[in-house]
Amino acid sequence: MPVKCCFHRSNTAENMAWSESVDTVLANKEGLAAFRTFLKSEFSEENVEFWLACEDFKRTKSSTKIASKAQKIYSDFIRADAPKEINIDFHTKNDISQHMSEPTLSCFDAAQSSIYSLMAKDSFPRFLRSDLYKELVQKHQDRNQKRWLPFL
Repeated sequence: MPVKCCFHRSNTAENMAWSESVDTVLANKEGLAAFRTFLKSEFSEENVEFWLACEDFKRTKSSTKIASKAQKIYSDFIRADAPKEINIDFHTKNDISQHMSEPTLSCFDAAQSSIYSLMAKDSFPRFLRSDLYKELVQKHQDRNQKRWLPFL
């Protein structure tokens, strides 16, 4: 395994890895914050909020919490005129509505997959071209240059 010099140790590589996948951005605290800010500027922040709510929901262990969290997600994102209503097809919305009496950990999977695809194919490429993303990469390059080359 090649040894890397300290000049190669930086978060810039991680930032550049963000451009490879929306998953990488969603899994990184700073990347997620930047992506959320970008989506907010495009008035589509509800997509990432819904995706995150679903991720949290799928980790729920208590059956009573499953029901209450499912109702919260439904009322926030799915029902007609929800405050953060996501754009999903009628069939998916109807399927979710029918499962609300006895929700399961997978009841939002189809909607989450649809929203993920929308973010990955539509919002994410625009995020990578945005000034916000370019500024973030530049900030990391500047920060890492100062950290590893303090004499500059």
